[in-house]
Amino acid sequence: MMARARDVILMVAALMAAAPAPAGAQRLSEIFKKANPSVVVVLTREKEIGPAGDAQPVSVAGVGSGVLVSNDGKVLTAAHVVQTADAIVVELLTGEILRARVVSSEPAADMALLQLERAPTAPLAARLGDSDAVEVGDEVFVVGAPLGMGHTLTVGHVSARRGPDAGASGLSLAEFFQTDAAINVGDSGGPLFNMAGEVIGIVSHILSHSGGSEGLGFAVTSNVARQLMLEEKSFWSGLSGYMISGDLAQVLNLPDPGAGLMVQRIASGSPAERIGLRAGTVRATIGDDDLIVGGDIILAVQGVSLADPGGYSLVRRKVRELTPGEPIVVTVLRAGRTLDLVGTAER
Repeated sequence: MMARARDVILMVAALMAAAPAPAGAQRLSEIFKKANPSVVVVLTREKEIGPAGDAQPVSVAGVGSGVLVSNDGKVLTAAHVVQTADAIVVELLTGEILRARVVSSEPAADMALLQLERAPTAPLAARLGDSDAVEVGDEVFVVGAPLGMGHTLTVGHVSARRGPDAGASGLSLAEFFQTDAAINVGDSGGPLFNMAGEVIGIVSHILSHSGGSEGLGFAVTSNVARQLMLEEKSFWSGLSGYMISGDLAQVLNLPDPGAGLMVQRIASGSPAERIGLRAGTVRATIGDDDLIVGGDIILAVQGVSLADPGGYSLVRRKVRELTPGEPIVVTVLRAGRTLDLVGTAER
């Protein structure tokens, strides 16, 4: 009897060893094949201030990821990848390379929308899923360009759902998925897919002691991306800034009530450049932050002070409601003087 029982156990073990892999394991490769053509590599050029003592700007290359969300050439990516880029090109899985421009951006959610110069020859747009239906523990995968290696797949789970400012200063409008899927430099802007091949997030940033993928990864939820980029169409300024207040505002002699946005970089040909804003010129370390100082500090837009409670949100709304050709007034502190820069709204 003991021998017979042992034989049965051995037979079951042999059958299990010979059985095909679970359906889910087989399906991932097929899901990836269908989703991968919608993923793009985003290549940028922008001006960069050299090390301290070398104020001469140099042109540097950048790389990120994105996902095609319409067959006419709209691409979602991360704002920090393209916000101040002087030139942007997108490379598709087919090898086709197309120029792109930013049509909508919201740095406070790290989201941007690109428009390609024309529709891709063989477009295959991804579908945006409902991120509200995602649960902690759901299996997900990221396709991006870690360290420039395009169309790389990593797999993990939704580890948590986080609110604004999840480990990243200034992201006050974002909702995040935290994931343990490996994320590295170059993945920013790439899609976070569910197992139905739908985009449920756009990769934003990682928290890591080394800067590598052993840290925590965060992706802005697809519903936030849909709202800010496709429904509201947030205004692209072409500048990156650093919000200053408190002791630092006093050190920089900001007028009362003492808060403003220190302009760091400005993209060539952007609305920020056309209105006459000036970027920083010298690198400096203040506290734990590496900043570019010497540029304008934006105090108010359309008469709304950035120091007011809810000032940033009110400025967003006022600018979004402007019609093309309407005047727009930006109040800045420049070299110790307060002045108004006047331009016109554009789309």
